Amino acid sequence: MQLQKRVIAITGGARGLGFATARHLGAKGATVALMDRDGAELEHALAVLKSEGIAAQAFCLDVASEASVEAAFADVAGSLGPVAGLVNNAGILRDGLLIKAKEGRVEKRLPLAQWQQVIDVNLTGVFLCGREAATQMAEAQQPGVIVNISSISRAGNIGQSNYAAAKAAVVALTTTWAKELARYDIRVGCVAPGFIQSDMTASMREDMLEKMTAGVPLRRLGEPGHIAQSVAFIFENDYFTGRIIECDGGLRI
Repeated sequence: MQLQKRVIAITGGARGLGFATARHLGAKGATVALMDRDGAELEHALAVLKSEGIAAQAFCLDVASEASVEAAFADVAGSLGPVAGLVNNAGILRDGLLIKAKEGRVEKRLPLAQWQQVIDVNLTGVFLCGREAATQMAEAQQPGVIVNISSISRAGNIGQSNYAAAKAAVVALTTTWAKELARYDIRVGCVAPGFIQSDMTASMREDMLEKMTAGVPLRRLGEPGHIAQSVAFIFENDYFTGRIIECDGGLRI
């Protein structure tokens, strides 16, 4: 897909990987529909994009709410036209061990609320946004691309039952949608990041950060721009669908 003047929606676009992707695709000529729950950060991100000459508009949404998603995507279509691309990036963490026991007594369990919050945002949100984007693409009868953001944690990671389950399911959605939507000339791909520089890693103790980095074969953390490059590859390679790009510096969990 040629990105010039194509409308690309990016969830969780106000910061981190989403914002880096918005900048990268916008610099290639895409019109960015920047979507996020945090209105203040959304407006700040939009101002930065516009200062760089990127065509963009901001749209508030809660990806876990069907009504919010439907309204936001309708606003995008009304303001910019139907989306030609979607980057399903929005996600949260609510880490915790399934159980924690001491001397034969379980002292703590992963709360259902923490499980559900992550599933609602990281999985149901992907479904809801993917459905709206696919609807607009099919009704516009134009080629489209959906890129889902998973994680190497999809293979399982201690303390992340909810996150790992959601990210594994995102991969299943990717392959399923690629088969279902090909008839409408809609491609679906997935990027699975490894350890990426973020506000979270910047706040970590130096010894913990060094230990984490030492486990990466390239001996360094990835940058948000590396993920943005992977997303752009999926958009621009018209024979890529139903597959995952692992951008993790060679790391496997």
